Amino acid sequence: MKPSKAQTVAVIDFETTGLAPNGGGRATEIAAVLVRDGAIVDSYQSLMKTGAWVPPFIQELTGISNEMLAEAPAAESVMQDLAVFTRACPLVAHSAAFDKGFWQAEMALAGCTPDPAHESFACTVLLSRRLYPDAPNCRLGTLAQFHALPNSGRAHRALADAMTTAHLLLRIQNDVEERFATELAGMQAEHLLLSRLQRANKAALKRCVQDFAKRQVLQAA
Repeated sequence: MKPSKAQTVAVIDFETTGLAPNGGGRATEIAAVLVRDGAIVDSYQSLMKTGAWVPPFIQELTGISNEMLAEAPAAESVMQDLAVFTRACPLVAHSAAFDKGFWQAEMALAGCTPDPAHESFACTVLLSRRLYPDAPNCRLGTLAQFHALPNSGRAHRALADAMTTAHLLLRIQNDVEERFATELAGMQAEHLLLSRLQRANKAALKRCVQDFAKRQVLQAA
């Protein structure tokens, strides 16, 4: 049984000046892609000015220069707009620990009220490790080639990477629904299930899906 209202999930990606906000890193670009009922339905992208300096090697990697950021909207405004755009949407990212750290830090600096839906991230790296053991590795570009995903543009730009991750999420949802069709009995591979699968032992994926489906039936009763 499918839920009466399709769940909207926001796939996000940051470009940044460093590896972590607690090490002084700040965001330089953010993108969010909305996925609902098996399709990409909307997107948001913006550079963001924080005043932080972008090192030369980061400029070369991302193509985002200090000059570009000087003309960008303030980070506070961008994150406030993004909070509205993703309101009530569970979040997904590739290597989610990285994006979650910047998401929380930049939202806090922007004075945004925490959204309960944003507390749990699903990670397409963790899910791919469990679902695709034959993939050479779990880098986003490698998985895009492995699954023949659509070309979304230059890597290491927020919108292109978020779009690729969104296509990967759709592939993951489809594969989970097909692989565990008997256990799910028509239910969708929604965010809550993916959040549980990403932490499950590879040998216990089926049991994880069975437990999820059983709880969904009990809650609906």
